[in-house]
Amino acid sequence: QAQLVESGGGLVQAGGSLRLSCVASGLSFSNYEVGWFRQAPGKDREFVAAVKWSDDSTYYADSVKGRFAVSRDNAKNTAYLQLNHLRVEDTAIYHCAARHRVKAYPGSGYTASAFDHWGQGTQVTVSS
Repeated sequence: QAQLVESGGGLVQAGGSLRLSCVASGLSFSNYEVGWFRQAPGKDREFVAAVKWSDDSTYYADSVKGRFAVSRDNAKNTAYLQLNHLRVEDTAIYHCAARHRVKAYPGSGYTASAFDHWGQGTQVTVSS
């Protein structure tokens, strides 16, 4: 059974940094695209960033472009999300998600419903 476990969240001041990790088990990690999503209280879950399975192509929401960086280490079955220059509005629960490469065709998009496997999330709180 596939499992994703996030870690690395916490409380940080505005302008600070955090590094989130997502460790996968029960799936062939190198065949999966990994996405990061976040959900703030009272808001829908939104796409943050994604990294392809083997060529490390990355994609970002406009709101985090230039501040966040997504990466992966297939040898460790782990994906990362580096959060820099954090803002109060970045406060949310951050989830990693995975979908098999056959589902990541051009035009498939980066909505939450497009991903099959989810972690429980890690809280990121940014104070002013």
